[in-house]
Amino acid sequence: MTDAFTSDVCIVGGCGRVGLPLGIALASRGLTVTLYDINAAAVETVNSGTLPFDEEGAAPVLAEAVAAGRLRASTEPATVGLAENLVVVVGTPVDEHLNPDLGAVPRALERCAEHLHDGQLVVLRSTVYPGVTALTEKLLAGMGIAVDVAFCPERIAEGKAMTELFALPQIVSARTPQALARAEKLFRHLTDQIVPLEPEEAELAKLFTNTWRYIKFATANQFWMMANDFGLDFARIRHAITFDYPRAADLPMPGFAAGPCLFKDTMQLAAFNRNNFVLGHSAMLINEGLPLYLVSRLEDSYDLSSMTVGILGMAFKGGSDDPRESLAYKLRKILSLKARETLCTDPHIKDERFLPLDEVLAKADLLVIACPHTEYAELETATPVVDMWGLTGQGVRV
Repeated sequence: MTDAFTSDVCIVGGCGRVGLPLGIALASRGLTVTLYDINAAAVETVNSGTLPFDEEGAAPVLAEAVAAGRLRASTEPATVGLAENLVVVVGTPVDEHLNPDLGAVPRALERCAEHLHDGQLVVLRSTVYPGVTALTEKLLAGMGIAVDVAFCPERIAEGKAMTELFALPQIVSARTPQALARAEKLFRHLTDQIVPLEPEEAELAKLFTNTWRYIKFATANQFWMMANDFGLDFARIRHAITFDYPRAADLPMPGFAAGPCLFKDTMQLAAFNRNNFVLGHSAMLINEGLPLYLVSRLEDSYDLSSMTVGILGMAFKGGSDDPRESLAYKLRKILSLKARETLCTDPHIKDERFLPLDEVLAKADLLVIACPHTEYAELETATPVVDMWGLTGQGVRV
C-alpha cells in the first residue's frame, strides 16, 4: 500500500453474501479492508461485529477483524478512492425478458467515479456478460482515470466461503501484464493456486461453470421424472449407477435448482450465443417446470382442494437463510391455487408469514420438502411427506 491510500482493499457491495466473506477473508490475512455498501442497516450490523446473514465460520473472524480495526463498513462513496485495490461485487441480473443487464457493473463504477484515483487496481468480481470487462476498461479510460482493470470471478458456494476462498484456485485475468501481476498479488493473500486467463476467457469460464451445474441438475431432474412416471424410485437407480463407479459420481439427486446464479447465468450465456443454446433453454424448462410437475403428480394421488399442504423450507438451498429466486415460492404460488390452504415454514428465514414447524406439522394433511434443510431429515409425523431430495432416506418416488 502506497502513501496515497489509507487501506489495502475497498469492496463495492461489501456487505453482501459475496463481498463480505471476501472482505473477512482478506482482513484475516492482515489486510486493511473497507466495505462500501448502500445498505445502511447492513453497514451498521457489520460495524457492530455481527453477520447480517448466515455464513459458516465467518462470525468469529468478522468480530475479531472489526475489533482489531482491520475491517470496517461505510455508506460513504469517497471510501472507494482510499484503497489501493477496489473490488466490485454487484448483482448482475437478467431482466424480465431474460436479457442480461450489461450496465450493472459500469453503473456501480459511475456512481463513485469522481472518487477514483490514478494508480488503483479495479477488480471486477461479479459474474458478467462477456465483454463487460472491456466495456469497463473503455468507460474508465474515457473518464481519464489511469487505473488497472482485472476480472477475477468469485467461485464460492454460499455457506462454504470461509473454506473455499482459501482452498479453491483463483482465476485471475487482465489485459496487461501489470494489471495481471497486481491482481495475482492481491489474491495470493488467500491462495497459492492462481489460474491466469485473458478477460474474455475468464468471463466465459465463470458462465460455463454455473451453466454446467444448472444443466447437470436439469439432467438429474429429468431422469427423476422419467423414473417417477414409470413408477420407479430414482434414488435406487441412482445408487446403483454411482456405487463404486467414479464416472457417474457427479450425478446429483433431484431437487429445485434455484438461487441467484445458475438460472441467471445460463440465460446470460444463451444471450451471448444469440439465443442459440438449446441445451441451456431445455435445462431452464426442466428446472423451472419442476414445481408444476410436482404439483401435477400430487394431484394424481390426492384431492388437494380439500387438503392443507405444508411446505417445509423456503430457502433456495439446504442450510441457507437465502430465499432469493427460490422455487419454493413458485411451489407456494401453484399450491395456493390448488390446495385448500398452504402453510410455509423455514428454520433459517425470518418471515412473518411463516409458521413454526410444529404448527405446520400439526395442521397439514400433506407435507412437501421444498428445501433440504437437515432439520427435516428425521421428522416425527404420521402425515405423508413428499421428499424428492432423498433427505429422509425413504425414496424419492412421488
